[in-house]
Amino acid sequence: MDKSQENLRGSALMVAAMALFALEDMFIKRAAQTLPVGEVLILFGLGGMIGFSLLAASRGQRLVHPAMVSRALIIKALMEVIGRLGYTLGIALTPLSNASAILQATPLVVVAGAAVIFGEKVGMRRWMAIGVGFLGVLVILQPGAEGFVPAALWTVLGMFGFAGRDLATRAAPRVLSNFQLGLHGFTALIPTGAIILASTGGAIVPPLPALASVGAATVFGVCAYWWLTSAMRMGEVSVVTPFRYTRLLFGVALGVIVFGEGLGPATLMGAALILASGLYTLVRGRRVSRPADGSARTSR
Repeated sequence: MDKSQENLRGSALMVAAMALFALEDMFIKRAAQTLPVGEVLILFGLGGMIGFSLLAASRGQRLVHPAMVSRALIIKALMEVIGRLGYTLGIALTPLSNASAILQATPLVVVAGAAVIFGEKVGMRRWMAIGVGFLGVLVILQPGAEGFVPAALWTVLGMFGFAGRDLATRAAPRVLSNFQLGLHGFTALIPTGAIILASTGGAIVPPLPALASVGAATVFGVCAYWWLTSAMRMGEVSVVTPFRYTRLLFGVALGVIVFGEGLGPATLMGAALILASGLYTLVRGRRVSRPADGSARTSR
């Protein structure tokens, strides 16, 4: 398969993965309408742990590896917990379309974090683009205005948690596969959900519709992660990565169709700023990664 075909298949897989992630969000939001968030995290963590265990075992990979207790993996687990907890509360308490828009700022935080933590070169133009993306988040949040919803700050916390997880993943031991990393991340949600339940009143017997919603979210989430990994390994990163932003389109569509959400001007304007800044950051990053002779450098 030539490079153009790989890029085409990789881009298609990325779009499909983003559609499944949006469906995961939708079912998590449905489950959280009748189940405590802590219980949702426990069930979701159990489902993801089982799913990734089966995937890892099918490839002869160890389910328990010494590298899973490395510093990078401990930080990754902590950030996974913060991201999942914040974003789950965000989509449970605020419109799905707003939460989906705010989440799109995650790559911008990753770029900024890579510059600070890993010393990657980020020029003034990309820093300005990152600033514009954060401005887009503020436009959606509307701090100080009548339309401000404090619960939306949970989504912001989740966004920073996911960015931290992605940064920690880059520092994770190379001996661990993506399936082993997925298993590690989902397992961390189980004790987290238990702690939340213990402090908020305990679990309830899950109604069948809520249980089905968590099950659907787990299946879609595991498949989405698998397709995302395949996309990133199949095509060129600079070609495939921009299709991550299609998650916003799917999230907004599901919010409007399933939950009857309206799209205010602040959400539309903020999402436009985030998308524009994110795409510019990716394009600019691709340009500066090329040496003067035009040949691409190897990227991680």
